[in-house]
Amino acid sequence: MEAEIVVMGFLVGGLVGLTGVGGAALLTPVLMWIGISPSVAVATDLFYNSITKLFGSIQHIRQKTINLGLVKYLAIGSVPSAIGAVLLLQAYPPLAAHQDTIMKHALGVVLVIVALATILKQFFTKLGSNRWQEKPLSQKRALTILIGVVLGFVVGLTSIGSGSLFALAMIYLYRLTAAELVGTDILHAFLLVTAAGAIHAVYGNINYALAFNLLLGSVPGVILGSRLSAKVPGRPLRTFMAAIILVSGLKLI
Repeated sequence: MEAEIVVMGFLVGGLVGLTGVGGAALLTPVLMWIGISPSVAVATDLFYNSITKLFGSIQHIRQKTINLGLVKYLAIGSVPSAIGAVLLLQAYPPLAAHQDTIMKHALGVVLVIVALATILKQFFTKLGSNRWQEKPLSQKRALTILIGVVLGFVVGLTSIGSGSLFALAMIYLYRLTAAELVGTDILHAFLLVTAAGAIHAVYGNINYALAFNLLLGSVPGVILGSRLSAKVPGRPLRTFMAAIILVSGLKLI
């Protein structure tokens, strides 16, 4: 089983490197299909994501390609909201008794949203120009915190969206360079998934052996996929991956 998990991590990592499509959107449903319970799949994916995002954050901090103000306001909303989502499922008895069913259906809905958003992003990239981008961050603090609250709750519930959904919000509402968009997204995602994963760890939901076996495969997979990305047409592959995610979401619902 360990060898199969490493290969799975390699394949997911390779696809992430090739397409840029979020790893959680690919990995979490796959873990559930091989028999991992939704709560363990979500918790393990959060832990796995925390480690991968840590190394990306360090690199972007060194490169100074992070909008720290935007990270701060997003995290003010997202971190408490994600923690609240986990606690609500784990500690509130009426929900705790059905947490796997709730997480499974929530995961399906979010996968559909992520897939549609990814497809729209491929074909409607020019929608990014709007009046909201022209406003300084100081005038969008409340909106930024609110985005953090809503999407942070989604991530705490499903482990999905820490990169993809927040990235879409940043594209359409904030004026950032390509490097700033990636760096800001990764550092904020690290804070968010680490906070949510820590609460799951308290409740014993993380399968550490599973996470480390996935990392053994995904790290070389991401490296290889990233190197091949320049030679593979990105838009058709991303659209294909989004279609797979869409079907996965519909099946979970």
